[in-house]
Amino acid sequence: MPKLYPYRFEIFFFSQVAVLFGSLLVPVYWYQDILYPVLFQANLLAGALLISRKRRLMWFFVVLLAITVVLLGTSLLGGIDARSVGVSRMIIYFLFYIVVSIETIKQVWQARRISESVIFGVVSGYISLGLLGFFICLSIELVHPDSFHGLYTGETMTIAVTDRLIYFSFITLLTIGYGDILPVTLLAEKATVLIGLMGQFYLVIITATIVGKYINQSAQSG
Repeated sequence: MPKLYPYRFEIFFFSQVAVLFGSLLVPVYWYQDILYPVLFQANLLAGALLISRKRRLMWFFVVLLAITVVLLGTSLLGGIDARSVGVSRMIIYFLFYIVVSIETIKQVWQARRISESVIFGVVSGYISLGLLGFFICLSIELVHPDSFHGLYTGETMTIAVTDRLIYFSFITLLTIGYGDILPVTLLAEKATVLIGLMGQFYLVIITATIVGKYINQSAQSG
């Protein structure tokens, strides 16, 4: 673990990329049922590496990881209702991304020297916000079904709602807003505004600060 710590941002970044784009390489149904939970487990492990120097947070992640492994194994054996497992896993991942987003931003913000690893950290932090936004939207959809118009269409009935909400979260975070998925309840609208603000604050404050540090660093070294 100590030997891998200097590469924590790179490892976390590639685990996030695998979660987001793994379905491009394998059939969607196979990815959703088998590979998707495994990749999230790998993402949890990468997150544990990210905070491995903080013992309390580390043990918190270890407990979350152990619970998700038990839930995954039980669901594969058919011992627990699939919906209950899905909700439990969603809560765990939600907690995970709240903690890991804050910790990633903190470590990037406190970096004295801007290296390639820190750049990976900046990108990972942004992706973490998108995934955090996804879990916010998924929580709303689970509690109040049909909070988002456009999740279920004739062409997308076979595509998991999770994939559609990940797409919506990142499109909102990037302030693209194609309009194919729309929040239709007050709570969903508030969440959409929050996700958009998170993306803008991150770019304006965190990314701008890192760029400023890098410019100063280059000027001093030159």
